Amino acid sequence: MLTPEFEIVGRVSDGLSLISEAHRLSPDVMVVDLFMPGLSGIEVARELKKRHNPGSIIFLSVDDDASFVEAAQAIGAKGYVLTSSADRDLVPAIREALQGRFYHSPSLKCQEQQEEEQPRRTIPK
Repeated sequence: MLTPEFEIVGRVSDGLSLISEAHRLSPDVMVVDLFMPGLSGIEVARELKKRHNPGSIIFLSVDDDASFVEAAQAIGAKGYVLTSSADRDLVPAIREALQGRFYHSPSLKCQEQQEEEQPRRTIPK
């Protein structure tokens, strides 16, 4: 999925491990499951922000609810990629994050369209 221009420096299976490994490895970009075990991706992002970790976060999620995208931006994440389109969206998201810009999967609906179709869902804390 990734191109040779990127190096994967670590992998974790839960939020607590991510916090520990982010401190140890200091990656430029972290691809984080929004609903990972232990601590949610949002909780991890908040904790890393408190610890002044400079790495950019890109959330990977199956959920296309615009409120999750807004929460990701509010916490300072640099991307929100849908799992269903990760094969085409993850590399552009990483490139944008490295430039300090926010990226989201183009297939995500804008907030106004979503509010017409369904009520908002609860964001993981």
